[in-house]
Amino acid sequence: MSVGPLRALVEAGFQVALVVTRADARRGRGTATSPSPVKQAALDLGLPVTHDVDDVLAADVDLGVVVAFGRIIKPHVLAEVPMVNLHFSLLPRWRGAAPVERAILAGDDVTGVDLMVVEEGLDTGAIYDRTVVPIGPDETAAALRERLVEVGTDLLVRSLVDGLGEPSPQTGEMTYAEKIAPEDLRIDWGDPPVSAHRKVRVGGAWTMHDGKRIKIWRTSLDPDGGGIVSSAGDATIEVIELQPEGRPRMPARAWANGVGWTEGDRFRDA
Repeated sequence: MSVGPLRALVEAGFQVALVVTRADARRGRGTATSPSPVKQAALDLGLPVTHDVDDVLAADVDLGVVVAFGRIIKPHVLAEVPMVNLHFSLLPRWRGAAPVERAILAGDDVTGVDLMVVEEGLDTGAIYDRTVVPIGPDETAAALRERLVEVGTDLLVRSLVDGLGEPSPQTGEMTYAEKIAPEDLRIDWGDPPVSAHRKVRVGGAWTMHDGKRIKIWRTSLDPDGGGIVSSAGDATIEVIELQPEGRPRMPARAWANGVGWTEGDRFRDA
């Protein structure tokens, strides 16, 4: 998510003194490591990179820009370097680690991007500017996040070019976007179909059937016969694509043929 904003800042003529990102991670089962996407982008742009946020204290910078950093920036750094953050929600709704996913799971019709002050509290800073973004009824978290990054990049560059001005305190009811756990994405077939559909849209939804775990990749609330129909609550939902345990993703209809699924069957948790 940070690559687009980084490239846009450089293209807009801003001098990026230092890029801070996570340490290189091991890929696959071997010992080789690979840089984060933003580190690779920074290296391609000829920018210095570090894995230690404290290094900004010696970088002679006027402002820090935070995008999907995922770590707490300690007070002694914030005391020396003012920072702004792109947060993908309309604060104070969905402060925390998973604002995009929580908005979808809650059935929110809109979300947005806030350009906010970074302070010691979790996403508590005042707001410089924001853009409201509607959430499509079938939009996945991945697609929504991509749109938010694009909108947020424009917001960031425009705000810095025009001048940040004075931020406004957050107003409204606060909700907390806790990190998504696997159990949050387990489908309960006793819930209404829209609940299952939201979990599928987030990504990583799963269920059990005959004692085996199945990932559900794509569903529809308007069955057209392309998948298999299962009851959910007092209604039905069409499962279009799934992934049985230990096998690749496949059309749900192909899986159903293999297990002898018949009309009127439903997923079984045991």
